[in-house]
Parts: sequence; structure tokens; C-alpha cells
Amino acid sequence: MKEFIIEENEAGQRFDKYLAKLLREAPKSFFYKMLRKKNITLNGKKATGNEKLQKGDAVKLFLSDETFGKFAGNTQVERAYCQLDIIYEDKDIVVINKPAGMLSQPADDGTPSLVEYLIGYLLQKGDLTEEQLQTFRPSVCNRLDRNTSGMVCAGKSLAGLQFLSEIFHDRTLHKYYLCLVKGKIEKKSHIKGWLHKDQKTNKVTVSREKIPDSLAIETGYRPLGNNGRVTLLEVELLTGRTHQIRAHLSSIEHPLLGDGKYGDREFNRQYTGEGVKYQLLHAYKLVIPQTGQTFTAPVPELFYHIITEEHLEEAYHENLERNMGLRQDDHTGGDRCDTH
Repeated sequence: MKEFIIEENEAGQRFDKYLAKLLREAPKSFFYKMLRKKNITLNGKKATGNEKLQKGDAVKLFLSDETFGKFAGNTQVERAYCQLDIIYEDKDIVVINKPAGMLSQPADDGTPSLVEYLIGYLLQKGDLTEEQLQTFRPSVCNRLDRNTSGMVCAGKSLAGLQFLSEIFHDRTLHKYYLCLVKGKIEKKSHIKGWLHKDQKTNKVTVSREKIPDSLAIETGYRPLGNNGRVTLLEVELLTGRTHQIRAHLSSIEHPLLGDGKYGDREFNRQYTGEGVKYQLLHAYKLVIPQTGQTFTAPVPELFYHIITEEHLEEAYHENLERNMGLRQDDHTGGDRCDTH
């Protein structure tokens, strides 16, 4: 016999949904049969599976170790370890400054992603146990391209995941990015278009008119400064589509510096000697109106180096002081994870 006590992260869901996570390899017919035969009970009583679980409920499984092991499957959850740059954390959510080069979510090639690093961090910190991982998985709630740096929000608890999922879905959370783009931009603007993704190439195209299978996009931007050939831009992501900022700005002839997919090859080549191998795009500010919170993350060291090389550091620092309250000498975010 095995007994499980329902904790906060399992509470609120249907009993059969919980069992599907606990016995992930079992067909639904199996645990419904076990419920009918009282081989699985809830608080010592026969259950149907549609009960809503409450914190403190006792679940008993009168199954052999062999049967439980067979249907529980491989309960080992992937995890990885590195020093994460934590911007904010409470009991439900954590905001992480992701370095460029790190995946936001797991990929087929087995490369560790921020999800595995998050699980490793929470296990190491003691905020998560191996037993809890059997029925609850902390996860990130927004995705950044691999080579885009900046803030990613993750839910540590079920309540945290639900809250973040809601505000991302409803677009009530405001997301701001910093980037360096080709050309001179002097006025802020709010641009709209239609984005179509080619699944085979994982590349998108932007058009002014709707085409089949395209999605509406909106992007707001505000120039912070320019030197005639490069502009430091603050971008507000009003819709969150694949490669939206990169493709949308490229479509108006202001591609991101370093962008190998949507950028200007000749323009990018001028910066290869500075170590620029990917787009200089950084998710630097999140605003949550519901809680009155604003989170900020300074740009990575390479990004700041190019800002200074282009003599745009004054515009950058003015923006930091105005919007983030940072000292002028606190300009670099921590690239602390070895992702190679």
C-alpha cells in the first residue's frame, strides 16, 4: 500500500487528473477499475475520480510495488544545475534573467534548458522535493529565442503557474525589450502587420495585408538614442509571436544588429570582430499592473560593450535611471551559466 497526502500544488484538480500524473503509464480504464474495486481510495472511502482534491486529502493505492512501478513509469525528472540570475522570487513565482545561448524550454536534442535549470535550482534550494515532482512540474510561462537574453517568468507552485498563465494569455503583463538596430530612428511608433510562419524553415515573414494562416502582430517602439547609423531602441511587445520583434523591425528596414536570420549580412559583418554572433535583443522590463510590480534586468556585458562602442551609453543610462532606478555603474547583467 502506498499513501500520498495532497499538498497545495495538487489541490484544486480532479482526482482522476491527479491519478493520471501519478500513474502516467496506466490507461485511464485501469485506475477507474481500481477506483470501483476500492484499490484506490480517497480519504479512506470509495471514489469516482471526479472529486475535487483538497489540501490534506489522503490518497491510498492498494497496489503491489511491481504494479505501481510499472504504471508510474520513469519518475526521474530531468534537471540541471548552474547559478541562475534571479531578478525576483516569492513562494509562487520566480523571474530569471536568461543569458543568450540558453534554451527557454526543453528541446529534442537533450540540451539543458531553463526548465531543467529551474528544477535543479528549486531542488537544491529545498523549495521542491523529488516526491512533489511526481505530480507537479514547475515551468517557465514565457519563451525567449535561444539567443535572446532577458527576463523569463516561471511558476514555482500551481498558484504561480495559474497566475502567470492568465496574465500572459490576457496580455495584461507589459513586456519591454532593448535592442540595437540598423539605421536612424527618431520618432516612436506603433506598427501593425501580419506574420506567417514557415514550419519547415522556422522562419517568419511579415506583410501589411492578411494572407492565409497569418497572425496579426503589433509592435511598439521608442528610440532612446542614435549615432546616425545605429539606434538604441526600446520595444514593447504587444503581441507575442515567433520572432516578432526581429522580423517586424526588419520589415521596416531596421533589422537588429547581429541577427543572422532576419538581419543585414553586411551590416552584421562589421561587428564580428567585437564578438557579436547573435541578435542584440534583451527582455529588460516586465510590468504587472495587477500587483503593481515592475521587474528590470540590465543588458549583458557584450550588449553593453557594443552600446559603449557606438557611444550610446548616455542614452542607455538615462533610460535605466528613468525606468529602472539603477545606478549608472550597475550596467551589466550576469551571464553566469555555461551553456556550451
